[in-house]
Amino acid sequence: MKKRIAVLKGGWSAEREVSLVSGRECAKALAGLGHEVREIDLTRDLEALVAALKPAPDVVFNALHGRGGEDGTVQAVLDFLRIPYTHSGVLASALAMDKPMAKAVFEAAGLPLAAGKVVARTSLAVGDPLPRPFVVKPINEGSSVGVLIVREGDDDGWRGEVAKWEFDRLLIEEFIPGREITVAVMGDRALGVLEIQARGSFYDFDSKYAPGGSAHVVPAPIHPEAYARAMDIGLRAHQALGCRGVSRADLRYDDTKGDDEPGRLVLLEVNTQPGMTPTSLVPEIAAHAGIGFAELVRWMVENASCEG
Repeated sequence: MKKRIAVLKGGWSAEREVSLVSGRECAKALAGLGHEVREIDLTRDLEALVAALKPAPDVVFNALHGRGGEDGTVQAVLDFLRIPYTHSGVLASALAMDKPMAKAVFEAAGLPLAAGKVVARTSLAVGDPLPRPFVVKPINEGSSVGVLIVREGDDDGWRGEVAKWEFDRLLIEEFIPGREITVAVMGDRALGVLEIQARGSFYDFDSKYAPGGSAHVVPAPIHPEAYARAMDIGLRAHQALGCRGVSRADLRYDDTKGDDEPGRLVLLEVNTQPGMTPTSLVPEIAAHAGIGFAELVRWMVENASCEG
């Protein structure tokens, strides 16, 4: 059935440019499916958003990433307006975006996590918060924005870099050696596991979005038992947060003991608004599972809701 669909894109987070591409690709796919599509570049102007949503669409396709679009803010507006939208609702979005809160939920669900703690940014000027190597990350950013790895032998240059950040509180976690893997979840099932082979030292913002920044291997070439456990962890994390629609769970896989036995899996975070760009992971995993981009987008629209 033909629907009137508004695609929200852009926003004001550090992931604005990525969101613009996600929005463009999704709008193109939706138009190709025969829907009436209009694109809205979100700003902080609430009145402008409400005006742009008149007449009310049948569905809002949320192609936003990062703060404002992924943290429950725009979801609350759409709930208030009673307009169904794709992806997770207010609570799941807010929990997933706040890394310490999400870790508390994951811990209660018995999911495997890295040891860590929240510290004030200013405290890092006087000493190491954990034994090296450790990871420094903002508590509420995505796409590896502001993520820094401090290794044995690193000089104090990293402290000056962190001192320039706008974030007051930071999450410090033990560094997990091994490989980057990610699990796509669609509704009540995990679609598959993909390994990310970053060209740089880790899967940072440039590795994610620059052409040639990383190689993706799907299905991930890991021990079969670890593959099954990763699928289970991804789905359980999605359910623990109360996500709906599509999500992506990022994990580390410590295979330093070799390939003959399953290594340690550690859940890092869940992305409730996965990228939908030409280099994005969820569409690639879905394609391997036999779900094309247009079919994936259609399913997301059909499962849109404004029920929390």
